[in-house]
Amino acid sequence: MKIRTIAELLDAKVLCGAENIDKEVHSACGCDMMSDVLAFVKEQAVLITGLCNPQVVRTAEMMDMRCIVFVRGKTPPKEVIALAEDAGIVILASNERMYVACGKLYANGLSGGSVVNG
Repeated sequence: MKIRTIAELLDAKVLCGAENIDKEVHSACGCDMMSDVLAFVKEQAVLITGLCNPQVVRTAEMMDMRCIVFVRGKTPPKEVIALAEDAGIVILASNERMYVACGKLYANGLSGGSVVNG
């Protein structure tokens, strides 16, 4: 699925990384606990979260994620957006709740990928 399609499905605003919006992604995870993302997630390219701090971008960068979707109407601060811009990560902001956002993406073919039990 293209990141552009994710933005359309979630009626999301592109906050940074618009030049990468046509990149393909094949899996996603929804989580607000970055320690769980580090411990249990493998090969997901999209992070769906409501947590708006720099650790989200750092975690996504460490896990080679291409896109972060901030849900529940959250907008990250400018420094978080700047970190993502520097890392080449697309940032989307949606008013959807996490459960609904994950469901819409899954229903449209974006898988959960594999999980590593750490």
